[in-house]
Amino acid sequence: MARSILQEEERAGHSRTLLIGDLNVDPFESGVVSASGLHGMMTRRLAARRVRTVQGRDYPMFYNPMWGHFGDRAGGPSGGYYYEGAEHKVYFWHLFDQVLIRPEILDFCPNDPVTIITRVGDTPLLSESGRPDQSVASDHLPLLFKLSV
Repeated sequence: MARSILQEEERAGHSRTLLIGDLNVDPFESGVVSASGLHGMMTRRLAARRVRTVQGRDYPMFYNPMWGHFGDRAGGPSGGYYYEGAEHKVYFWHLFDQVLIRPEILDFCPNDPVTIITRVGDTPLLSESGRPDQSVASDHLPLLFKLSV
């Protein structure tokens, strides 16, 4: 996917790219964070560097604001997808649905551009246990992304 994005940016003549979707991996996994992958940085400041040189080759960066949604976050769940497996290593909360932003458009994004939606009108999307309620909507909580253009 990273190569395809780079090819399309080259064809378009700019890198004002916004990638939104279910990547089916967490922000810290190799395909998202590695230079040869999407190169999604956890902070705006890191992403503002725009590129990182690895073994003599430049790799463009994305800013991935999803990192800030892990853990005990005031006013929101600890992720967007919950899985409690019987394996020894379990993260419980995941952020498979992500927003990645090229540094060229960071000026159009507020400091906290993504909200994980837990309620639609009067309908809660979380169960009593605080996990996504599949009987109401989905096993993934929806995202709201703000961009000021």
